[in-house]
Amino acid sequence: MLYEMIKDEKYTALMNQHIQELLVFLFEQEQNFGILCKIEHLTFEPELPEHIRSEFRPMTLFFLAGYTFESARLEEGMLLFEAGFGEENVGSFVQVPLLSIMQIIVDETPIFVNLSSPKEMISNKAPQRENGIDNSMASFLSNPENQKFIKE
Repeated sequence: MLYEMIKDEKYTALMNQHIQELLVFLFEQEQNFGILCKIEHLTFEPELPEHIRSEFRPMTLFFLAGYTFESARLEEGMLLFEAGFGEENVGSFVQVPLLSIMQIIVDETPIFVNLSSPKEMISNKAPQRENGIDNSMASFLSNPENQKFIKE
């Protein structure tokens, strides 16, 4: 049942709207925040060198503060920001589809968790999707701080 619900277009649209509204709120409050997102859906312009790109994990945390926060904006279903990467501080504009944001974090505490699985972002292989959801949930539950979000 849960797997069918998180694929539902209405649920996905609700998550997308909620992410956008929450990001607007954080920008209005001038509140720095982090996003944990699926790196496979992100675009870097210019492309990052392979030695930097290869360091990213499938779920990567970006913290938006300072110039990165100031450069951030929402545009056409994307969070856009400029950041420096690696020891060389290689500059790149990052495009993050809103639905690839799995968590929004303020002061080391998740304030938003996205479980949606929009069809256009899902791999074509069903067993991998289910394992990905299981792994994502296991990662979420492995953090003791997240236990307070679980209903008994």
